[in-house]
Amino acid sequence: MELFQPVLAKLNFEDGTIDNCEPIIIRHLGDLQGYFQDEAAFQAMLIENPVLYRVYPMKASGEEAGLLVGTSVIEPGIVGKEYFMTKGHFHLLEKAPEVYFTLSGEGMILIETANGNAVAQKMKKGTIHYIPGKWAHRTINTGAVPLIFFAVWPANAGHNYGAIKDKGFATLVVKGKDGPELIKNPSYH
Repeated sequence: MELFQPVLAKLNFEDGTIDNCEPIIIRHLGDLQGYFQDEAAFQAMLIENPVLYRVYPMKASGEEAGLLVGTSVIEPGIVGKEYFMTKGHFHLLEKAPEVYFTLSGEGMILIETANGNAVAQKMKKGTIHYIPGKWAHRTINTGAVPLIFFAVWPANAGHNYGAIKDKGFATLVVKGKDGPELIKNPSYH
């Protein structure tokens, strides 16, 4: 039986990076084709193709029963009336939970079952969000600075982006007159 070694890393609370760690995911606007409702606004912004978010994983062992940890940094911005957001995903290992701890910025986390039962929670410095297994999750930056959060999930959880790409989320977070508003997704099916 292989004995895995302890790992030490340092988190930069200012920018969300983890030392000696390059982002494994860098999502540009073009990577979220079909996720935003306002196609004209999407196409106009696609000329610049800004970075929407980055994910920084801590280098860890390959233990099957281990935990993975990392940070996500979602940039501020808006496409039409929708704030910059992550693609969102279920876990391939359906029963796998996840925990988010907000380090800085302001946002929302949408947590939703496969049949569209949705919960929205505000994210701000110090909030901790437990996402049970079998719930999809997406994060949205509703503020003027990067939204940075720390995540912990089982190493064998995997990511299922396809279900979200095909169906969407039942709820959208849009910029309203007085700030973020939740509305039903007209494209949800």
